[in-house]
Amino acid sequence: IMALDSVLREMEQAAGRDGSDRDPLAYSVVVFGSPAGDGPWGWKIEGHHLSLNFTSATGLVAAVTPSFLGANPAEVRHGAKAGLRVLAAEEDLARALLASLEESQRAEAVIAPEAPRDILTLPGRPLDTAAPVGLPVSKMTPVQRDLVERLLDEYAGNLRHELAAQEMDRIRNAGIEKIRFAWAGGAAPGQGHYYRLTGPTFVIEYDNTQDGANHVHTVWHDRERDFGHDLLKEHYEKDRHAK
Repeated sequence: IMALDSVLREMEQAAGRDGSDRDPLAYSVVVFGSPAGDGPWGWKIEGHHLSLNFTSATGLVAAVTPSFLGANPAEVRHGAKAGLRVLAAEEDLARALLASLEESQRAEAVIAPEAPRDILTLPGRPLDTAAPVGLPVSKMTPVQRDLVERLLDEYAGNLRHELAAQEMDRIRNAGIEKIRFAWAGGAAPGQGHYYRLTGPTFVIEYDNTQDGANHVHTVWHDRERDFGHDLLKEHYEKDRHAK
């Protein structure tokens, strides 16, 4: 994702624009609190198409959202990196799931003929903006359910193994069958499209509509743990001096 800024700079310069502000090293790391202390602390890395947040209230990494990943271009079509696709599995697995649906399932899963211009749960917007609609996993075949789990694994798998396992256990314990899959926009590659997965503990959105449907935004929110919210609340209730 970071390296794509070099590609984007070349594309903009080839189009006659400056492109000098595209910098694959223009990212910041921020630490909140003291990792060496016994109180809550967290850190984040932030820059173009990358925003990762981690929070600890117990000495261990306990909250890993919100997590935003993007790619522009999602598929590099010219130059030395031609053919590179970033966030490709996040697209391909969802397309495979959509293609596997029977007509009645598809009627429930497809929520709009056109995709929104961007993800709905932008900073400052409540998670209810991305309502839990679409086809529930309880109405899917075992093969389709497997695709849902593989798609979830793809998002969780961007984390270290032990953190990914922690998050997937939490999702499964809340009930895979309660997850819903919703799609909006075209089904063919090159058409603007959007999907979301909503479950009892999370909201995941994917949008690819900008720049000729070659510019992806994804976000993963935890309904309770974004920025460690419930962990910090519990910590303060048990250890009031930490305030």
